Amino acid sequence: MIKIYSFITVIILFVSCDSLQKKPLKTDYSEYDPWKNPELPVDDRVKDLISRLTLEEKVSQMTNQSAAIPRLGIAEYDWWNECLHGVARGGKATVFPQAIALAATFDEELIFKVATAISDEGRAKYNAAQKLGNTERYMGLSYWTPNINIFRDPRWGRGQETYGEDPYLTSRMGVTLVKGLQGNNPDYLKTAACAKHFAVHSGPEAKRHQFNATPPKKDFVETYLPAFKALVKEAKVEAVMCAYNKTYDLPCCGSSYLLQDILRNDWGFKGHIVSDCGAIYDFYTGHNVVQTPAEAAAMALKAGVNVNCGEVYQHLKDAVDSGIVTEEEIDRELSWLLRSRFRLGLFDPPEIVPFSSVSEEIIHCDEHIRLSREAAIKSMVLLKNDGTLPLQKNLKDVQIIGVHGNDAQVLYGNYHGLSPDAVTIAEGIVSKLDPGIKVDFRQGVQLNRYNENKMDWSTGAAASADVVITVMGISNLLEGEEGASIASPSKGDRMDIRLPENQISYLKALRKRGNAPIILVVTGGSPVSLVDVEDLVNAILFIWYPGEQGGNAVADILFGDANPSGRLPVTFPKSVDQLPSFDDYSMTGRTYRYMKEEPEFTFGYGLSYTTYEYSNIRLSSDRIESSSSIEVMADIKNTGKTAGEEVVQLYITDMEASEITPLHALKGFQRLKLNPGETKTAIFTILPDMLELVTENGEIISEPGEFMIHVCGASPSPRSLALGSSKGVEAFFMLEE
Repeated sequence: MIKIYSFITVIILFVSCDSLQKKPLKTDYSEYDPWKNPELPVDDRVKDLISRLTLEEKVSQMTNQSAAIPRLGIAEYDWWNECLHGVARGGKATVFPQAIALAATFDEELIFKVATAISDEGRAKYNAAQKLGNTERYMGLSYWTPNINIFRDPRWGRGQETYGEDPYLTSRMGVTLVKGLQGNNPDYLKTAACAKHFAVHSGPEAKRHQFNATPPKKDFVETYLPAFKALVKEAKVEAVMCAYNKTYDLPCCGSSYLLQDILRNDWGFKGHIVSDCGAIYDFYTGHNVVQTPAEAAAMALKAGVNVNCGEVYQHLKDAVDSGIVTEEEIDRELSWLLRSRFRLGLFDPPEIVPFSSVSEEIIHCDEHIRLSREAAIKSMVLLKNDGTLPLQKNLKDVQIIGVHGNDAQVLYGNYHGLSPDAVTIAEGIVSKLDPGIKVDFRQGVQLNRYNENKMDWSTGAAASADVVITVMGISNLLEGEEGASIASPSKGDRMDIRLPENQISYLKALRKRGNAPIILVVTGGSPVSLVDVEDLVNAILFIWYPGEQGGNAVADILFGDANPSGRLPVTFPKSVDQLPSFDDYSMTGRTYRYMKEEPEFTFGYGLSYTTYEYSNIRLSSDRIESSSSIEVMADIKNTGKTAGEEVVQLYITDMEASEITPLHALKGFQRLKLNPGETKTAIFTILPDMLELVTENGEIISEPGEFMIHVCGASPSPRSLALGSSKGVEAFFMLEE
């Protein structure tokens, strides 16, 4: 009987799955207006729709709050939506680690899974909103994500939104995220991703509405453009957002050089361009390049902005009436915008759009919660460990102390959704331990001001503990976007990258009071200099803004249920004294690629509970031609007693360049899972374009000569090796003409 029942179950499942795959009965659309006919090419539909619109209706479609056109049955639509690390600002969603934390995973496969989960939830939330007739902001499908600006200076408050300081890592993370967000359906976009902020934008926040970024052309081409180019040409990103500031004397949203010459003509961009919110308003209030709203609207339109986040484009009709813009120019730019709307399926019957059936049950489902926890674990970076970690679970007294120890807000970072089940660090730790173990939490210290009450019970309680887990660092109150960080005196930026002084003093008092091991867990979305406290503690775990499962992930690592494997996607300087001026956009002295001073922790750095040995580097050839490639192989062995994942990194240095080139440049990375004693081979392919250099005037050229390859566990640095990062192996090869 059991076999018969099993057979019947298989048949039922087969029929059920087959029925889900059946396409709806074919509909005859020949009697429809052409713009409503999904069987026609998108460009034909766009042209037909525009021909039916009045000038006023055309203008009404070109702000982020696109108006309804009842006579045509067109609903209103707000283009503004966010999903930086989960569907944001729209209520219930799975909250993944902040973008900078996702970069710290160095894991493209994981990023794709995260992006796919986000787009699943985005479609589900859109479908649910449609049933309610809810067309409010943040309920659409056009997501203004990812932020692929280069995190060139750790003082920038929005660096947490990026994938770090390296153009190659940023490109790979960004391309993968866009592919997961947009899906691979040949006819419809799952969601529309947006590469922002084009092109040179990374602080200071206080000056972003009038700042003029003028990097050397070499740095512009070599550092600031590659990620945008990769997202346009490789990922086919549907939208690009132009930045607030000027670049080379023109507002980015009014620059034909950026939006036409580079984006449309050189790279062949086929999507739409959106202004940052209020950026066109800045034309006459901050940059002072025009006098009136109509002139600002005309300048942006002629440069190629298709949708204005803001209200200045409401003056486009005035611009037409005054003769500074033609209706044909409006038609041209509106066509790019409507094309995206068609590709999202917003004008088609839901039954033929494959994503219209995504159920709201997928929002914050168990699979996505597990994925958030995995991403958090892989993102956390162990910066120091004297052997205290991992902790044993048979402790008797565990004290959790610190400003963020039981704070859910610090899990989120900025641009986030809301989880119904966020787990704080204290909650994660207490759920990990036996009920018979004493676990207590005291905040002990404020974020960035000294306690008014000088009585201190927390250090006394810690003195007799088996271990003290201190949760310090910064939060969105101190770093973030202009206007969002209410405790920042610099509109979201940090002029001092150390821990707040009161936290440093507290850690000194804690160490002075007792001899219990101190584990320092640090939160933040940007580099935090720890030189003042590094010698006071036994271990340091940097956790970023780890998402809703951050507390569980911290506990998993502290108690050895997970082996830390995150790597720094940004250099941690010792202090701002090692940095050039904040508003200097030259890369000289910046990031691991051009910084000659020794930082506290270098790019790519991160420790593990095991050790790895690199050996036997070999090349498929010691010479490469401009039309060929070579393979690089190196063996990596887990020489410890714990299974782990090693992030193997490939760096290339041009040894004979006629121009200034990076000291080291990341050109490949991969994760290897290794059991104790196991050896695996990392294989990388070097392509000729990885060896190109950029001249002083921004020309990309290829020069013959000798190159050095470094395969290692962190960017080459004396301190990273001294602190136990996996020592790499080197090899050399020649590029021939």
